Amino acid sequence: MELFHENELLPKEKVFRDPVHGYIHVQHRVILDLINTKEFQRLRRIKQLGTSSFTFHGAEHSRFNHSLGVYEITRRICDKFERNYPTTSPDDGLWDDRERLVTLCAALLHDLGHGPFSHTFEKIFNTDHEEVTIDIITSPDTEVHAVLKGVSSDFPNQVAAVIAKTYPNPQVIQLISSQIDADRMDYLLRDAYYSGVTYGMFDLTRILRVIRPYANGITFDFSGMHAIEDYIVSRYQMYMQVYFHPVSRGMEVVLYHLMRRAKDIYMDEKIELKNTASFLEPFFNQSWTLKDYLRLDDGVLTTYFNHWIDEADPTLSDLAGRFLNRKPFKSVRFERDTDWETVQALQSLIEEMGYNPDYYTSVNNSFDLPYDLYRPHQSGSRTQIELMQKNQTFIELSQVSPIVSSLTGKVKGDERLFFPREITHGFSLEDVNLFENLTKKFQSYIENDEIISRPTHK
Repeated sequence: MELFHENELLPKEKVFRDPVHGYIHVQHRVILDLINTKEFQRLRRIKQLGTSSFTFHGAEHSRFNHSLGVYEITRRICDKFERNYPTTSPDDGLWDDRERLVTLCAALLHDLGHGPFSHTFEKIFNTDHEEVTIDIITSPDTEVHAVLKGVSSDFPNQVAAVIAKTYPNPQVIQLISSQIDADRMDYLLRDAYYSGVTYGMFDLTRILRVIRPYANGITFDFSGMHAIEDYIVSRYQMYMQVYFHPVSRGMEVVLYHLMRRAKDIYMDEKIELKNTASFLEPFFNQSWTLKDYLRLDDGVLTTYFNHWIDEADPTLSDLAGRFLNRKPFKSVRFERDTDWETVQALQSLIEEMGYNPDYYTSVNNSFDLPYDLYRPHQSGSRTQIELMQKNQTFIELSQVSPIVSSLTGKVKGDERLFFPREITHGFSLEDVNLFENLTKKFQSYIENDEIISRPTHK
């Protein structure tokens, strides 16, 4: 496979002022041209954290500035590799700077295919943002493809191969996608900054100091072990405290049911809506094209939600109002092995109160592996973090770090039953006492033992 030098640098580097990295430096014409494409500019209109902004009000940042941040971290790593670890022979496992451009482009474009409200949208319409990213890069109809093709006819396919994790150089892939990559390093720092928390802070400068290439990918000097530990713990804390926050998940459940109800209504010929949702129709009937996909962003969906508040269907109207006016579903944690019958009984009770459980209850889980060992015979196995010792041998991180070892291979998170907050005022104490496992958890939500009027949202 032929690699390409970039033959057109900007006369003067372009900089973007960034609250996380200070300046983002753009030196290549192709990078600036990619930023200016309509497909990349669309990322300004998609929030990085989706419904988390309903919990952490500062978290209004976009996929656009995250993508720039991933590019900037990758650029710094490429500079460091070229300065300290340049290849001198084909098999030395060091950095070939001819890989720089494909690496930078993949870093910049890695989130290009995210849809509005990202993961919730994917669940409803069975889309995959990585597959869409590859489609945008390789489709001859996009501005991104035209810019990449200006480098060479095969260059779009090379960038797409990095996203698909099929690119022949593992160093390039691992810089963009691994257990410690430019993507994760930026979103932890950026999400912590905009959320107003300190959980995601770690020593990026130190990590960039100790990162290095080798034949099978990316490794780190043993002396940087504690900086890597800090990163792993920061990631764990961000997931537990921010990404898995129950209120954010409660808003995500409302959004999921809102979109599901809209889809169900569209598929029901007996129900007509006063307002059309023409941009969503191709997704309701699973006939969407890439052009349809690229027309959507958070603002488009929010406009439809405003329309749906005025619809005659009570469920659609109610859920739209809950989402726009921040009325998250309440939740209670449960253990599936011991509490599942209780959960089912509670769902039945909620239905008796006049709520359609298909739209007003939800079982939602959030589980993540903070760090995992390489498991070659397991599908979806992760590339483990290797440390290079002074004798040039490698040792896996959890073997020398008690902190990381305590998190390795252990799934963290919980499973919750979500339901409308107001119905906790509708349980009588007698109702609650029917369910021994969850009595104490529900008891704290109940303000009195009167059964209030039970609205119908079937």
